[in-house]
Amino acid sequence: MLLKDKTVIITGASRGIGRAVARECARQGGRVVIGHSGSAQGNQAAASLIEEIHAFGGQAIDVPGDAADPDTGDKLVAGALEAFGSVDVFVNNAGICPFHSFLDMPRETYLRTVNTNLNGAYFAVQAAANQMKNQGRGGAIIAISSISALVGGGMQTHYTPTKAGLHSLMQSCAIALGPYGIRCNSVLPGTIATDINKDDLADPEKLAYMTGRTPLGRLGEPDDIAGPVVFLASDMARYVTGASLLVDGGLYVNLQ
Repeated sequence: MLLKDKTVIITGASRGIGRAVARECARQGGRVVIGHSGSAQGNQAAASLIEEIHAFGGQAIDVPGDAADPDTGDKLVAGALEAFGSVDVFVNNAGICPFHSFLDMPRETYLRTVNTNLNGAYFAVQAAANQMKNQGRGGAIIAISSISALVGGGMQTHYTPTKAGLHSLMQSCAIALGPYGIRCNSVLPGTIATDINKDDLADPEKLAYMTGRTPLGRLGEPDDIAGPVVFLASDMARYVTGASLLVDGGLYVNLQ
């Protein structure tokens, strides 16, 4: 029960990596706030996740809100306080990656990606950090960045800068928030099989290529990210801040 008595907010938590993180945080005793888009699909997915968590005795609520909206962070904090009375861990996971070539990138695609992945995240992190500061007992902030923060992608010129930005944000926030006992770290997943890349990996040749260059010989699964997040959120990582943790099956070290 590494997160017993801790309230954990997770954005983009109704599916994929966020869903796996939410489940594991609840299993570890955390009181989970499930952030999601508020769409019909998001509402349904969040409801089913809450059922899963309640089934094993966990605690969870959901708070809908567009991750690109600068006010969503305040809504998530307010929901956490109303339900559980505190904010102890904030996991910024929400993100989109609509693959597109650079030279004809639509402005709306670029702006939506940056607003969702980085701008909204900035203000959500700020909202959570202010509440942690006011509580006076520290906290943990974790950004789900990506191996894409470290390498390029020809169809991801709008996406990779946002993931590099999240990684950099955690480094700077580690300095800014350290005096308040708030730790800030980033997790850099490799290729994780989720909805975000389902179409891209539907190509058998692409799937074989991505699998073949990963030393552990398989793509990642959402549950592979959950454990590292729980570690960074827990008191086991009480002296870890400003760090980045690659969770990529060895992919990055094999890109040569």
